[in-house]
Amino acid sequence: MAKSHSKPHVVVLGGNFAGLGSAQKIREYAGDSVDITVIDKKSSLLFVPNIPAEVFTNHDPALSMFMDIIKPLEKDGIRFLQAEVNAIDPDARRVDYVPAERPGAATNSITFDYLVIALGSRLAYDRIEGFAEYGDTLSDTYHGNKLRHYLNDGYKGGPIAIGSARFHQGDGANGLEPYPGGSIPIAEAACEGPPVETMLAAATWLQQQKKGGPKTITVFTPAKVIAEDAGETVVNQLLEIASGMGFGYKNETRDITRLTADGIEFASGDSLEAEIKIIFPDWVAHDFLRDLPISDSMGFIRTNLHMRNPDYPHIFAAGDAAAVTVPKLGAIGHQQCEIIGRQIGNEMNRVSDKLAEEYLQPVVLCIGDMGANQAFYIRSNTWYGGNDAVLKMGRVPYMLKMQYKTLFFNRHGKVPNWGIDFAEVMTEKLFG
Repeated sequence: MAKSHSKPHVVVLGGNFAGLGSAQKIREYAGDSVDITVIDKKSSLLFVPNIPAEVFTNHDPALSMFMDIIKPLEKDGIRFLQAEVNAIDPDARRVDYVPAERPGAATNSITFDYLVIALGSRLAYDRIEGFAEYGDTLSDTYHGNKLRHYLNDGYKGGPIAIGSARFHQGDGANGLEPYPGGSIPIAEAACEGPPVETMLAAATWLQQQKKGGPKTITVFTPAKVIAEDAGETVVNQLLEIASGMGFGYKNETRDITRLTADGIEFASGDSLEAEIKIIFPDWVAHDFLRDLPISDSMGFIRTNLHMRNPDYPHIFAAGDAAAVTVPKLGAIGHQQCEIIGRQIGNEMNRVSDKLAEEYLQPVVLCIGDMGANQAFYIRSNTWYGGNDAVLKMGRVPYMLKMQYKTLFFNRHGKVPNWGIDFAEVMTEKLFG
């Protein structure tokens, strides 16, 4: 596609949380000084965090978890192309894509002055032997509905196993120091808020249906401890609570070798009997990102803590595609969008040097549904070298989780920093 731009052209690859958020923040901070184009193969955002709550209340998540992005982008003067990206040339500053509205389109290209890679990751269920036949998950509406129908129409009351395949991280964040003396750690699982949320919500569902409870469920992790990204203080609290409730627990499984009709086999040599096997997979980079000069050993995009690639500073990354995003958590992606907006705004002389100096200091923020109008709230940065660790449970976090989704949709994604400040104040004030 040939098009001239009288202003610097920012191309954002991806239209879910990190892509939409980056485009909106660039427009907020750079104003009308840039042209912005967003490219995604779909024209709607999937609100993944609330899928479990829909499934365990027997609601179809496909009816309520999608938000159109074309009109909100248009209102901000941002062009949208529905297309699948298949190549990036960092030196030529070109992206190749195939229009995705109907099959059979020819490859087109678009040039950029700045590029933001926010394409997320591939969820590698296809690498787990037996997943299609015997596995379940909650990462999209298709799989959410598959599990929902089985729970309500086919479940026989057998054991349930919930946990993660091993995550293969890459080396793109090595040497970064987000807090004094800290680092971006190596994670054994991509994100373990969802397994913790699922085990608690599933236990509540079992009790409500009189089909069991926590003792029916075993949660497993490839790591030494589950939810290691929440930090030692929070993890110890979670394990004490889970043990007291009666959950089974298996750690250091290393990876999932195979799913069968009867259970799960692990690379550690252990196995679990399970009628239902709810799996959270390895998250891998898109194939076309591998072996690029901007990518790390596993295909994730290398950046510094200002979200710029060190060798191509006009290229940014946000969300799950960024090597520095560990764990693969939406709240961290949103922090990155803010930084990218300020960086480009600063180059357009719309943002002060002082504001643009602020760099990524990741905060694990997770609000997970527990069923029965209860939720847990985690805010922690100790894994990266900070000193903040909070765990709360009750109705207030549940209210915040549900209201955040409503606020996000009503404001078309324009909410402040994932509600971190609001959630912190409200939760601790009301619990205190």
